[in-house]
Amino acid sequence: MDTDPASPRSADDLLVTYAVEDGLALVTLNRPAAANAQSFDLLYALDDCFRRAVDDPDVVAIALRGAGKHFSAGHDTASGDLRTWTRDVAPRTTWYDHGALTGVERQYVAEQEVYLGLCRRWRALPKPTIALVQGACISAGLMLAWVCDLIVASDDAYFMDNTVSLGVPGVEYFAHAFELPPRVAREFLLLGERMTAQRAYALGMVNRIVARDELLGEARRIADMIKARSRFAVSLAKQAMNVVDDLQGKRSATDAVFAMHHLAHAHNQATTGRSILMPAQK
Repeated sequence: MDTDPASPRSADDLLVTYAVEDGLALVTLNRPAAANAQSFDLLYALDDCFRRAVDDPDVVAIALRGAGKHFSAGHDTASGDLRTWTRDVAPRTTWYDHGALTGVERQYVAEQEVYLGLCRRWRALPKPTIALVQGACISAGLMLAWVCDLIVASDDAYFMDNTVSLGVPGVEYFAHAFELPPRVAREFLLLGERMTAQRAYALGMVNRIVARDELLGEARRIADMIKARSRFAVSLAKQAMNVVDDLQGKRSATDAVFAMHHLAHAHNQATTGRSILMPAQK
């Protein structure tokens, strides 16, 4: 196993941990107490780990997983990080720094970089990626799973997008209609109900379902199969599938809905003073 001995902190202190086992990079979201909610710092740490896996010639595949009970409960809206964070790392996309900006521009530019931009970077990684999903995969958690090439879910996993109840029309990387049949995507988005792993598998959003304690073993089996194939052929196959998705309108659709997402943020800010609405009480 290859770990990161250069880090000044223990693995328990890292937002994302990284290890390599026999050609499989294990990238683990490491905020179990917060259900792996995604702060900006966590997302940049995740990008660092993905970059490290791509640069390692011994890595043939990358497994993304979450420590603890859940894969990811979405964006970290509780800590205030999304409103107060100022970039102290180099940007990973071509968008300019949002730190000194004001008004609608600040949030729009920040989310172009950290949400839409990073998701597109990760979708284009030249090595196969496998999301190992257990427990909750909610809203922004979907974005992390959807940019992966394969999704292996535990039999207790569930998927959910509750963003309409928060006053926005879906997550920033809007891939619903490409992951699900159209009417199911509408139901999933408009009602915000939980979708079980079993239903997601039947609809083609999930590749395999295993017991929770078999997730890593399944990722290893997949990596072993990929290992027997040409690295360049695998990379080109990934690129080919992404080209087909984009010819079918995926990139244009995510651009258009991202703009709608920020129109909703601006409307909410103008009418309530908050870009995201408080969820309705049941």
